[in-house]
Amino acid sequence: MLVIGNTLVSDDVITERFVCNIEACKAACCIEGDAGAPLLEEESAILDRIYPQVAPFLNDKGRAAIEAQGKWVVDIDDGEKCTPLVAGRECAYALFDEKGVLHCGIERAWEAGAVDFRKPSSCHLYPIRIKEHKEFTAVNYHRWPICQPACALGTKLGVPVFRFLKDALVNRFGAEWYAELEVLAEHMKK
Repeated sequence: MLVIGNTLVSDDVITERFVCNIEACKAACCIEGDAGAPLLEEESAILDRIYPQVAPFLNDKGRAAIEAQGKWVVDIDDGEKCTPLVAGRECAYALFDEKGVLHCGIERAWEAGAVDFRKPSSCHLYPIRIKEHKEFTAVNYHRWPICQPACALGTKLGVPVFRFLKDALVNRFGAEWYAELEVLAEHMKK
């Protein structure tokens, strides 16, 4: 484990290789699992605020699921807020392209300049999962068989998880935190 301020970072974040290969996995992470994308407390309020601007970027099934369930839901297993699902499958904010690949409607709205929020932190940071504890924040690499194409591509390109997720990590923890992570990663290599 690496310590940066009040965060504990798993060594895997440095040592494992990862580059999303969405053409290979079709964004299965937006479909698989038993709940939608986990949301930070403030993100549920953001979804409430930006939904009118995001709705035009969603498909009919996604909009219907959101209208029926809400812009966010509470997961019955862990009591945490998350995005709603379409018929218990894909995230209601996800949409399929002509190749069957899922894309985030929130991110599409952000790319178009319609909203100032890119997407939930849990999605932006994946395959890193953040767990808040009373005394510290845990930053862990999450292994999931559906991400084997991303692991293979990351290995082929030699890209560590933390470098692939630089923008997301800087967004979540700040540039100084990320710079310290870079220094610690260099020390680990030696």
